[in-house]
Amino acid sequence: MTRYLLRVSYTVDGVRGVLKEGGSSRRAMVDEMVKSLGGTLESFYYAFGPDDVYVVAQLPDNATAAAVSLAVTGAGAARSSVVVLLTPEEVDAATKKTVSYRAPGA
Repeated sequence: MTRYLLRVSYTVDGVRGVLKEGGSSRRAMVDEMVKSLGGTLESFYYAFGPDDVYVVAQLPDNATAAAVSLAVTGAGAARSSVVVLLTPEEVDAATKKTVSYRAPGA
């Protein structure tokens, strides 16, 4: 399974929901959602800054990760983005691939 970083920023309604339900209830909900999709929640952290929540989850595929992002954003209480995470070994494998590429203007 592939690991994904989900970056979540709450809307005003989302912040109100967290104030009402608490932080750990949101983590529990995300854990249940990820498990129901055949995945595993690795970490869930709140943060200061442009993003309010960082989630690392293992999910079966890109379509599942997209479905999560669409569901979260579609609910209207948060905006989300997804980053595919690579292991060092996957980067090692990438460095061994031959790529035919020419930079613009070269």
